[in-house]
Formats: sequence, C-alpha cells, structure tokens
Amino acid sequence: MPRHPDWMESLYERLAEDDEGRVCKAISEEACRESPGNFFRTLLANTLSSLADRIASAKTTLPWLLLQLGAPAWMLSLLVPIRESGSMLPQMLIGAVVRRQPVRKWVWVWGGVLQGLCLLGMGWAALALEGAAAGGVVVGLLVLFSLARGACSVAYKDVQGKTIPKTRRGRLAGWISAIAGLAALGVGLALGASRGNESVGLFAALLCAGALLWFAASWAFSRIVEEAGATAGGANGVVEAFARLALLRDDRPFRTFVIARALAMGSGLAAPFYVALAREELGAAFALLGVFIAVEGLAGLLSSPIWGRWADRSSRQVFAVACALAGVLSITVALWSWLPVPAAAAAWFYPLAFFGLGVAHAGVRLGRKTYLVDMAAGNARTDYVAVSNSVIGALLLASGLVGALAATVSVQATVLLLGLAGLAGAWLSLRWKAVSG
Repeated sequence: MPRHPDWMESLYERLAEDDEGRVCKAISEEACRESPGNFFRTLLANTLSSLADRIASAKTTLPWLLLQLGAPAWMLSLLVPIRESGSMLPQMLIGAVVRRQPVRKWVWVWGGVLQGLCLLGMGWAALALEGAAAGGVVVGLLVLFSLARGACSVAYKDVQGKTIPKTRRGRLAGWISAIAGLAALGVGLALGASRGNESVGLFAALLCAGALLWFAASWAFSRIVEEAGATAGGANGVVEAFARLALLRDDRPFRTFVIARALAMGSGLAAPFYVALAREELGAAFALLGVFIAVEGLAGLLSSPIWGRWADRSSRQVFAVACALAGVLSITVALWSWLPVPAAAAAWFYPLAFFGLGVAHAGVRLGRKTYLVDMAAGNARTDYVAVSNSVIGALLLASGLVGALAATVSVQATVLLLGLAGLAGAWLSLRWKAVSG
C-alpha cells in the first residue's frame, strides 16, 4: 500500500525532480520513504513562517509602527540588531538543549508558537499604548521573539538533515523562498495601494496576520515524521556549548566558512541603507514601503528556485556568485548616490537595485544554508549551526552598532564598505571544500 497519495508523489517528483533513483544517501531508508510527505510539510511550514517574517519585518513594518506610535527615535536603531543577533547569539546554549531531544521538531513547533504570541503582543501594544511605553513593549517582545527564532533555527537544520535527502535540500529551500516571495509580492502591492490610509490599526492587523501564520506553520511542522536521533553530548550544556567554540580553532574548513559568511553580512545589512537613500531622494516613504516589499518578494519568487537547484550541485558556487553580486550592487549604489542624478532616473534605479539585492541575498542565504547542512552530519551539524550562528550574531550586533555610527557620518560610505566586504567574502568562499551532491 502506498505511503503517500499519488498526487503527492507526482508533485514531489516535479518539484524535487526526483527522477534519479536512490538519492537518500545521508538519511535512513525509513526517512527516505517518508521524504515526499516531509518535503511538503516542511515546505508548508517554512513558507508560512517566511511570509510571517516579511509581514512583521524589523526592517520595514516594525520601524514604521514605532514611528506611528511616537516612540523615541533611538529605539528604531535597536530593531534590526535585536532581530538578527538575538536569534543567533544564544545558539550555542540552545544547541546544547536541542541535542538532548531525540525528536527535535517539537523545539521548532513551540518556538513558532512563542513567536506568534509575541506578534500578538506587539499588535496589542499598537492598539493600547503610545510613545515610549509602546516602543518598550515592542522591543522587549522582539527580544523574546528572537530567542524563540534561534531555537527554531538550530532545530530546523537538524530536522531537515534527518528527513530530507541531501540533494533535495537546496530545491526545498528554493521553493520555500519562491512561494513566500509571491505572497510577499501581493502584500507589498496591497500596501502600496493603501497609501494615505496608514494607521495603527493596519499595522496591528499585519502583526496579527503574522501571528496566525506562525500558528499555522507550527501545526504543519508538527506533522513531520521524524525518527529519534542521537542525544550524546547534551548533558553539560553550558560548559560543552562554549567548549565547542574550539571548532573555530581546530576545524579549518568550518572557520573559513564562518569568516566568509561574516563578510557576506552586507547582503542583508545593506537593505535599510538602500531604502534610506531612496527615501532621501524620492520621498513618499509609505508608498516606497509597499514598493520595496513587493520588489523583494518578486526577487525571491524569480531567483530562489534557480539558486536552490544550483545549490544542490554546488552550494559554494551559489554563495560566491550571490555574494559577489551583492558586493557589486552596493558599490554601484554608493557611487550612484554621490552623483547628481535626476529624480526620474532615481525612481527606477533604486527599486531595480533593491530587486538585485533581493536576488543576491536569496542566493547568499540558500548557498550558505545548504552548504552548512551538507558539510556535517548528526550532532556535528547541530554544533556547526549553533557555533556559526552565535558567532555571526555577535558580529551582527557589533556591525549594527558600528554601522549606526558610520551612517551618521555617511550612509554612502557605509554601503560602500559593505560592498567591499561582500567581494572579499565571495573570494574567500571559493576556498571552501566541495560538499554538495
């Protein structure tokens, strides 16, 4: 009797291009038989969570909400560093806890529920509070949200490594980004059409919609069929977690990966500066919010399946090309902003540049995520994820603070530095050892 419906098997063969016979080289026979169902459950859960992230983005929605509520301006500078570094810094400790769980999908499930509750709390703050009180609640909930996201990040890569064949992980990530990008495109167009009608109620509705998406994603992820795994090495969590920093000293391929990933941070950090430069030249900030959300969604929709398919052949090539693209774009944007350019030209240049950055960032994310999952197995994978994310989280926080100071002097110079770092990261990633396939 077939384990999955015929339509699911057929669609899986189309989406994952599963026509190569035995591809389950890194997972068990039982997990291989469950892979079509797990592929779609993972696809659904992560598509819903990705859309929730775009709706409640710390780069767009939350800054606009705080401005609307009259929160102090200095709170805006905390949002992106907290959102990014808060989900990464504790991951060595979180990884030690995750290793003690033989079935690790429940870490992701409860982390998703907690993130949904945090978004509901932010929506309540938008309706009930104002000024510094509202900003303080939103920032505090964002800290909790980021910690929950850190737990999901560690658990997800380990669950994926146990349930999805090695040569299908890039394709899965590509389809997740593409479908979420299509949905984000629709959201961005709707926001652009509602300009002039922005209100606290609209932002509260967006946050509540994000919460519902997280709850649905948690339900979908709970349906994944995951075999119990190894739990060795999880007893002395704190001591062992920090001891794993020795991986940076002893594991040269891993160290090279982390350094290149750190240099590639500009593909994400540059986005707010692109928006800031566009707002400075074009104005109409709320209209631009919808435009940039839509453009970013379109970039993910068009590029992610291509990046994902390519990542299954060579994830390091994907990372290198995408990182170089982000670097060249940032250098170009910095130089453009220094030139006396007519507003009509800027009106098409900045959305186009933001589209290119979205394409590049999708490739950077898919390349480094696929590479990291493929370069290790078992608890080593969990250690790699936890250590690399914790180190990158600390660097993101430091870079955010330095970037904030640099931006007070020159936004263009900050974008230029991020671009040069991206080119250096692309060059270094060419030295990674081949792991895909």
